[in-house]
Amino acid sequence: MQIFVETDRLLMRELLPTDTPGMFEMDSDPEVHRYLGNKPVHTMAQSRELIAFVRQQYVDNGIGRWAVVEKETGAFVGWSGLKLVAGPTNGRTNYYDLGYRFLRRYWGRGYATETARASVQYGFDTMQLPMICGIADVQNLASNQVLQKAGLRFVETFDLDGIPHHWYQQER
Repeated sequence: MQIFVETDRLLMRELLPTDTPGMFEMDSDPEVHRYLGNKPVHTMAQSRELIAFVRQQYVDNGIGRWAVVEKETGAFVGWSGLKLVAGPTNGRTNYYDLGYRFLRRYWGRGYATETARASVQYGFDTMQLPMICGIADVQNLASNQVLQKAGLRFVETFDLDGIPHHWYQQER
């Protein structure tokens, strides 16, 4: 198991097949998917497939979302990090997207901001990326705040599948 980033409270490591139960619990929760197209998963097999997909991104792109684990308890709390998006999204291709998703019982603890900041630092310092982007549904106030706290600046509002979203970015 490879740990990529460590914060005061959290470890950010590669997603593993053993994360399937936590991924299923998170992604089967309709509230977690409220601003993500309202498409929660319905089977553990779907969660296994998602983990395999992300693990292939590690191979193909050298980056993908990471599992987030509490240091104190060892509990899987969600995922966070960067991924390469071939695009196109909002007229852009081949950009690095900052994202995060957590089990609902871990919301409100600052984990999204903590891991988003750590991911931005990793992207600029370790990967030497020229720019990091982030997208959030206009109505998802918490996610918009996290992107701003991570240092990304608002650029524009655009339509994503009929829903207004904000585009954020930060350049190195």
